[in-house]
Amino acid sequence: MAMMSDLSQAEIDALLAGAGGDSNDDAPPSEDAPTDETENMDDLLSPMEKDALGEIGNISMGSAATTLSTLLGHKVNITTPNVSIAPMNVIQQHYPLPYLVVEVAYTIGIDGNNVFAIQATDAAVIADLMMGGDGTNPDQQLTELHMSAVGEAMNQMMGAVATSLSSMFRKKIDISPPKVNLVDFGNEEVLANLAKNAEPVVRAAFRMEVDGLIDSEIMQILSIKVAKEMVDSLLNYSTTESEAASAAPPPPPAPAPQQPAPTPAPQPQQQAPPPPPPPQQNYPPQGGYPPQGGYPPQGYGYGGSPMQPNVVTNMPVSPAQFMPLSMEPVQINERNIGLILDVPLQVTVELGRTKKTIKEILDLATGSIVELDKLAGEPVEIQVNGHFLAKGEVVVIDENFGVRITEIATPAERAAHLS
Repeated sequence: MAMMSDLSQAEIDALLAGAGGDSNDDAPPSEDAPTDETENMDDLLSPMEKDALGEIGNISMGSAATTLSTLLGHKVNITTPNVSIAPMNVIQQHYPLPYLVVEVAYTIGIDGNNVFAIQATDAAVIADLMMGGDGTNPDQQLTELHMSAVGEAMNQMMGAVATSLSSMFRKKIDISPPKVNLVDFGNEEVLANLAKNAEPVVRAAFRMEVDGLIDSEIMQILSIKVAKEMVDSLLNYSTTESEAASAAPPPPPAPAPQQPAPTPAPQPQQQAPPPPPPPQQNYPPQGGYPPQGGYPPQGYGYGGSPMQPNVVTNMPVSPAQFMPLSMEPVQINERNIGLILDVPLQVTVELGRTKKTIKEILDLATGSIVELDKLAGEPVEIQVNGHFLAKGEVVVIDENFGVRITEIATPAERAAHLS
């Protein structure tokens, strides 16, 4: 469950607004002061809905932290969020620092936008790590190259968040490429597409730690409509799953075990007298008997009796018979194939190859072009676990590369690649 603050919503709004000094009752209300419509914000989301939003943020940002750890090469920890409601102008007054704002639009599954805000100083550390630095002395001036690096990191994180939401809601959730902007929270219009300046929004505050380099707060900002839609998707799926479990018929009772039939007592049988032992024949080998505990010489058993070889004669012998080889396709047992359908395989698409000398490799630098032994437009090879399987053409799907299969390799072609 999400960790909620012990403060009430009114106390949180007062802290966000900077309240705490002596109030002046005669002062006219400012333009950014909350109106009567936003004073009672506790009714916008119930405690259960806030808990659900905290759980959604906890699970989805856990996946995002794992993705960011892989990109940065450092351990990333994102804690459980603190969910609150406040107007956008109050949030801007409480966070006047420059922030890197990442706006993500949901394209499938959810109707609305999702906004993440990270401090510009933290974004500089992430950009430095993405560009090969150690993050200890980042460039505080974010250039277009730094913004592109941070945008790629946030794109991977938001993709992980969308995947987690799809698993939680049991429906496909997809997003558009994020828009990254560096804005001054205190002075600029930040979220015009999300909510008006005085409209309440949902703010989920996460604490992000990056391996001793970053220890600060990031924010997720949602409109009330998008937040309620997420909660409904989570709660409706849980309700449907519980109703399906309760409506399922009870399992049939197990049949009573059958009592085994009594086994009749065996009838006593007359035992035949043992055969008389063979007459003892002593054929001591040359050199006498072996010492006590030793093995007899080859050809003699214990007691000095010679061992008779076990020779079988007059045994009919015929040559081995083999069934003729058939070129017909082998019949596949679908039931046996089903046992391994969930085994993961590694699919690799090879664009091309080339050979270079050590000198040519050492001469490579940023911007160098390596020519491959593959013509433009020629089909690429698709390999499964390192073995050639098919040919295809490269396509682009939602900013991602893909491959369209155009030809399945014949057994002869696959055998040729094995050699």
